[in-house]
Amino acid sequence: MKTQVSEVFDLKKSEKLQLVEDLWDSIAAEPESVPVTEWQKAELQRRKQKYLKNPNAGSSWTDVKHRIRDRHGR
Repeated sequence: MKTQVSEVFDLKKSEKLQLVEDLWDSIAAEPESVPVTEWQKAELQRRKQKYLKNPNAGSSWTDVKHRIRDRHGR
């Protein structure tokens, strides 16, 4: 599929979503090729240190999902 960028805007919503998914999958297939900036590395380190100081302070992924679904009705 050889599409001009301007043609992307003419796609149906479902086709645009599929394109975004395909693009994301192609990026995710090579995570080492995605650059991580110094401030991102510093932020990850800061969050890790905060977690290590108090690992019980946050919420589990299950709790977070329930809160989101309760809030948005899904």
